[in-house]
Amino acid sequence: MNDRLPPAVTLRALTNRAPGTALPAATHTPAERVTTVSTSRPARAVTTEATPDPAGLVLTVATRVLAADGVVCLTLCRPAGGELPTWTPGAHIDVVLDGRDSADGGMIRQYSLCGRPEERDVWRIAVLREPRGRGGSAHVHDHLRAGDAVRVRGPRNNFPLRPAARHLFVAGGIGITPILPMVEAAEAAGADWRLLYGGRTRASMAFLDRLAPYGDRVLIRPQDAHGLLDLAGFIGPPEPDTLVHACGPGPLLEALRETCADWPRGTLGVERFAPVEATAAGPAEAFEVELVRSGLTLTVPPGRSVLEAVEEAGVPVDFSCREGTCGTCETDVLEGRPDHRDSLLTEEERAAGDTMLICVSRSCGPRLVLDL
Repeated sequence: MNDRLPPAVTLRALTNRAPGTALPAATHTPAERVTTVSTSRPARAVTTEATPDPAGLVLTVATRVLAADGVVCLTLCRPAGGELPTWTPGAHIDVVLDGRDSADGGMIRQYSLCGRPEERDVWRIAVLREPRGRGGSAHVHDHLRAGDAVRVRGPRNNFPLRPAARHLFVAGGIGITPILPMVEAAEAAGADWRLLYGGRTRASMAFLDRLAPYGDRVLIRPQDAHGLLDLAGFIGPPEPDTLVHACGPGPLLEALRETCADWPRGTLGVERFAPVEATAAGPAEAFEVELVRSGLTLTVPPGRSVLEAVEEAGVPVDFSCREGTCGTCETDVLEGRPDHRDSLLTEEERAAGDTMLICVSRSCGPRLVLDL
């Protein structure tokens, strides 16, 4: 989930969850997970793990190790031991950090789980220090130590490993974090797979030790030695029952999207670290939002989001990234046509118009009715 861009392919469940307590406002940098998602994804089904406390879990940093130049790997566990919620490859957690970039002084950053799902008593995340970031990665690197407590929420999976006979994985930099458990799951399932993994230098590329046993199925291509990744050579021509999964910086994912242009729709699933820049937007004027379960009708003025209006009205709602990438605020639309401005929903989901990300999307008409 640290020099990141938007998520991809999903499994759907968020639209059926009851709204929870609002999280503090989140901000992200290209090096901190915004899960978030994809340019080409099939039908989603976001998976979440409920926790007894709507504020999440307070875990302990059990270990902290240097995974690569500028990358620390944290192992998290319950203070008294015991099992953590289950997760699947591609999942991430929200990590609530001390800071001042939100109303209550907290920062939320999203990081992919990069351990092994069968390790039920620990979660592992890896965080890249981003010198030009907004404080999240710097806080992790400078302040979180073994024995410290940290509050987390989740896990949630916007980027699951979809079943196929053959998988092609592409990871750029810290984008290896969600891809690594996918590779291990594909191997365990007996699937045919290959991984292309790039980074600035070999020393900056995390988890090479976990990939070493796979031999020539893993292509390690640091840029200082090999130049830009040869995506066309790695992907090749379209093949049946093959899926492509990728996580990395925006330019890499855009180049990969172009490389896969001739493949069947839905082949490519990506997870990004930041939202895709909107190419077009609908009306900017005010509109009404009826919140059916809350019994309220609100006006969303120009320059304000539905999420902000809902927050101001005191209606509890889950959210995190505020950028339309993580899917936390996804809400059912009962009436009206949303103006989708997110980086998560598929074209099919946008056309259906029965769900929206209220942190960025607006209305194409004068009124929306939401299941809130």
